[in-house]
Amino acid sequence: MSVLIVPGLHDSEPAHWQSRWATEIDRAERVQQKDWHAPDLEAWISAIHRHVMRRPGAVLVGHSLGSTLIAHLAARYPDLPIGGALVVAPADPELRISRVQGITSFGPLPDVPFQFPAIVVASRTDPYMAIDRARIIANMWDAAFVDLGNAGHINVASGHGNWAEGLRLLDQLLWRRGSIAPEHRVGRSGTTSRLH
Repeated sequence: MSVLIVPGLHDSEPAHWQSRWATEIDRAERVQQKDWHAPDLEAWISAIHRHVMRRPGAVLVGHSLGSTLIAHLAARYPDLPIGGALVVAPADPELRISRVQGITSFGPLPDVPFQFPAIVVASRTDPYMAIDRARIIANMWDAAFVDLGNAGHINVASGHGNWAEGLRLLDQLLWRRGSIAPEHRVGRSGTTSRLH
């Protein structure tokens, strides 16, 4: 099964766990946006839709605004062949701190349940999404919820460049889908086994 990496605003820098996974996991592909610095929901959703259509059944791995994008994709295209989603630190486009030009086009957050297995991972110290709101939207999306504690925005700045726990969560999604044999799952030591 394929893995589609879905970055947020400004893309994910080379040291970010998303960038590492994109190079370390076999059959992983990074969703590319025309302009990472000027988010536009219609343009971004069109790009991710094309990626999924090329890789039906892929598991999506979003961070920040990329996670919010996954929710919009799921709401707009409920029959799209998505295998699952790891939704990390979703950004709330309705927060004042998130009022970067273009981000408001991502609001309001969809309240439609996902038609695929999903895990929402949130932090108690994320400036872009309050933990209580993250728990509520995980429930609305019919997704499992993981409270990561005081983990900031779950990015390089908060010490999550090499995010071993995230790999274990991705492993759970892939294993739940029955897509890979146990010996080829994401490694549990913080390294990545090759996914086939």
